[in-house]
Amino acid sequence: MGVVIPLEEGKNKQASVKPLVDLTKADMERVNQLILSKAGSDVQMIPEVANHLISSGGKRLRPMLTLAAASMFGYDGDHHIKLATSVEFMHTATLLHDDVVDESDLRRGKSTARMIWGNQASVLVGDFLLGQAFKMMVEVGSLEALDVLSTAATVIAEGEVLQLSVAKNMETTEDDYLQVIRAKTAALFAAAAEVGPIIASTNRAERNALKSYGMNLGLAFQLVDDALDYGGKAADLGKNTGDDFREGKITLPVILAWRRGTTEDRAFWREAIEGGKSDDANLERAFNLITRYGGLTDTIARAQHYGMIARDALAPLPASPWKDALLEVIDFSIARVS
Repeated sequence: MGVVIPLEEGKNKQASVKPLVDLTKADMERVNQLILSKAGSDVQMIPEVANHLISSGGKRLRPMLTLAAASMFGYDGDHHIKLATSVEFMHTATLLHDDVVDESDLRRGKSTARMIWGNQASVLVGDFLLGQAFKMMVEVGSLEALDVLSTAATVIAEGEVLQLSVAKNMETTEDDYLQVIRAKTAALFAAAAEVGPIIASTNRAERNALKSYGMNLGLAFQLVDDALDYGGKAADLGKNTGDDFREGKITLPVILAWRRGTTEDRAFWREAIEGGKSDDANLERAFNLITRYGGLTDTIARAQHYGMIARDALAPLPASPWKDALLEVIDFSIARVS
């Protein structure tokens, strides 16, 4: 099952993270070394579980944002390495916890840590990584950076709880959904981008520009992920397509199909999502309803909207290869559905 979402003609087709990868390559090598070092422990299971996910092929976009956001303002110290590593550890810890809460079997094409070592180990190793992240933040010595990242950690946890509260509830509104993804996903993107200019000692306007960029990029990124769950491929998504449906998650494609559907359609959604009848036949019907009512195309339209806000946030900043690379990340994030 898959679908091609039409994007604006001639736009986003060649978008890539390669410019950002190339610009941050040297610093990312240092980040990767620090990741391996800080994931180590005398307790054998900790590096085993941590490295299972750390080495599973993620793009590490969030730490690259931190590196780029510092470098574009001329920062030439070492603190961005520790902050980027902290960001990646926060993200990895969230994934470990998410897979337990969502009872996920697959992550980035591999069995989740919880499937191999169990739920308890996944949660506890996630806590270990969070502890290491905060130790590195303290070592950096920037109270402002510590405040931004610790606040993000709190917001992410709130988003997790909020998602639990709206799970399998077909009365969830688009505003509720946006509140969840703003907390769960976009908050860390925003923090990752904001701490760069903080350690580069920039002015408030430049710091706010990167924060806005990160927040809106994160919203666009998650909207596309949620569309891919119904219209993508497992290899692109990093998990099984249809997992959100099977887990009873209320994402925007479902919200739109529910609100635009007939009484009969809404009865189906209640049975499938609230009643837990999420077999393959119902997944196929859900996909057909989402397509019929424009749930995928309109979800991507929302992503493009937030992508444009992210682009406008960077508009006042001076031209540079760093800025160009960050702008292309927006296009790449949305082009994943093409």
